Amino acid sequence: MHRSIGNVIADTLTLSLSYAERLLKNVPADRFARFASVGGTTVESNHPSFIYGHLSLYAPKILRLIGHPAPSIPGGFELRFSKDATCVDDVDCDLYPVKDEIVAFFLEGHRMVTAALRSTEEAVFDQPNPAEGRMKELFPTIGSVQTFYCGGHMMMHLGQMSAWRRMEGLGAA
Repeated sequence: MHRSIGNVIADTLTLSLSYAERLLKNVPADRFARFASVGGTTVESNHPSFIYGHLSLYAPKILRLIGHPAPSIPGGFELRFSKDATCVDDVDCDLYPVKDEIVAFFLEGHRMVTAALRSTEEAVFDQPNPAEGRMKELFPTIGSVQTFYCGGHMMMHLGQMSAWRRMEGLGAA
């Protein structure tokens, strides 16, 4: 049975999104932008706000790269969540957007990606990755970079979320 590249990538993204939603279970909004605390010791590691906000930036990028309309990125997201941003412990809950806004943009964008991947012509995925430098070396085609964004990149950050949950005493998802 032949499966198009778009469907194969979308299958991986569907699994990643399911895991992303499970990891949100029982995460209090007032801890969403806080570093984990273990026995009174703060652990400086990415918190849920940064993880989901960072990942949310990739849905519009993926959609544009495969020739589909993309949602506008909410104000402040690029500044706080880009690959060059530093995750900060938001003690006063005034640096990052609220949990519901971040999660809604993350889920909406990636659900759009899932549908778009399934409807994208096979030839699009064989086109050269327009990125420069290391990303082009590692992922020379649009298909290879989308596979990374929807699988490896997402699961790497969701692994951070899993560790944060455990440090916070929320257990496995």
